[in-house]
Amino acid sequence: MRIVVDAFGSDACPVPDVEGAVLAARKWGDEIILVGPEERIRAELAKHHTEGLSLRVVHAPEVLTMEDHAEDVRHKTQSSIRVGLQLVQKGEADAFVSAGNTIAVLSGAIFDLRRIPGIHRPALGTLYPLSNQRVLLLDIGATADPRPEYLVQFAQMGAIYAERVWGIANPRVGLLANGEEEEKGTLTLRETHHLLAASGLNFVGNVEPKEVVHGHADVVVTDGFTGNIMLKTTEATASFAAHLLKSEFWQKPLSKAGLVLMIPGLVLALPGLALLTPAFRRLVRRMDYAEYGGALLLGVEGVVIVGHGRSNAKAIMNAIRQGREAVAAQVIPTIKAGLGV
Repeated sequence: MRIVVDAFGSDACPVPDVEGAVLAARKWGDEIILVGPEERIRAELAKHHTEGLSLRVVHAPEVLTMEDHAEDVRHKTQSSIRVGLQLVQKGEADAFVSAGNTIAVLSGAIFDLRRIPGIHRPALGTLYPLSNQRVLLLDIGATADPRPEYLVQFAQMGAIYAERVWGIANPRVGLLANGEEEEKGTLTLRETHHLLAASGLNFVGNVEPKEVVHGHADVVVTDGFTGNIMLKTTEATASFAAHLLKSEFWQKPLSKAGLVLMIPGLVLALPGLALLTPAFRRLVRRMDYAEYGGALLLGVEGVVIVGHGRSNAKAIMNAIRQGREAVAAQVIPTIKAGLGV
């Protein structure tokens, strides 16, 4: 498999981008194609042991930053994002990964890969991290103010993905809202609710965040602005909770003493501590954005993964994993077949 990585995407580029690519090449043996200013990429690669790894560098003299807009993407045809996407479009690579400007990646994907026929707007979908089961949340940032018919298409693509890639039979589709009642929410939400109810999907109605967490829907649809805020709020809350738990349990002497005094005798307390430690680690890992890598851009003619701007090497490696899994699962042909394209 051939995965293109935008070496100049993350906030700390190219350090985590290159390191993550090296880790992925070492772990899975795929060909990783690093795109960006060649001299700087090779200087970063020289810091790692890469002998025997399938790593290739493709020169792209321009870089799109967080300050660039959609119009800049059109003109910067030699940017790392555009060059990387063109490799996928020409069939020289199977997937593209970037932790760069989301709007730049989205615009570049539309320019170079094109939308799937019939799809009005792409959507970014991700596994929601705090649900007690698999939940696909989309959109989380591609289309901030979609029309109701766009949201219906997001639901259709999400349901096809959940059914044919995750293996969920007749996935339940929920519409993120501020109340379960049909009349709750904005005019766009109310109209979307009406369209989804008549769509033939397994629509379970409006879902509030608490229903998302408890897994009342397999696919949760929202606009890109709301979805992005929900995901970032969840990540921030989870990070704070993990920090608070760690601080309370392991850094404060009174908490340590309390854990011992709760059960008569230190001998009885120690097994509980031993069980608590791996459980705590699993919880922290589950809430760590780097474990998930990024979001899959649904609705374009190619596999595109968009990561956090603050991605570290682990997050880049896992974004590459997402890309290779999407290719292996034939996500794009599957969605096209499900849409009848």
